[in-house]
This record gives sequence, structure tokens and C-alpha cells, in this order.
Amino acid sequence: MRIVPRRREEDAAVAAAFGRRLREIRLQRELTQERLAEAAGVHPTFVSNLERGYRVPTLVTLIRMADALEIGLPELLDRVEP
Repeated sequence: MRIVPRRREEDAAVAAAFGRRLREIRLQRELTQERLAEAAGVHPTFVSNLERGYRVPTLVTLIRMADALEIGLPELLDRVEP
């Protein structure tokens, strides 16, 4: 099954929206990318790539990020739409 280009564009838009939301919350919590990465058990470069919309997190990573930010998944995913 091939993924049509429109779907890829929507996926990229969602990844970018999630990245903006992640950065917004991280900055509200006054955390560096390094501190968030350490608390979530991921590499700082991965956090950077998430924030820039270059990577798409797995469900496990979403849970780790929410825990590290001390918020629930609904708050982390709030306003994340294509």
C-alpha cells in the first residue's frame, strides 16, 4: 500500500504542531532540551528533532515526555492538529 502525498503532508503538519506544543510546554516549565531529554530517557538531539517536527514520537515516547513534563497526555497533545 502506497502512502499518497497528501497524507505525508498531513503527517508532517501534525509532527510540526506537536513539536511547537512540546517546545511551548518545555519553555513554560523552564527546562532545557537536555533536562527534558534526561528526564524522559531520550537523547537531547531527539528532543530537538521532535520540536522541529523532524521526528514522530511513539506512544511510549509520548508517555515519557508527558511524565517528564509532569502533565497528562491530553495536555501534551492539546491543539496538535494538521
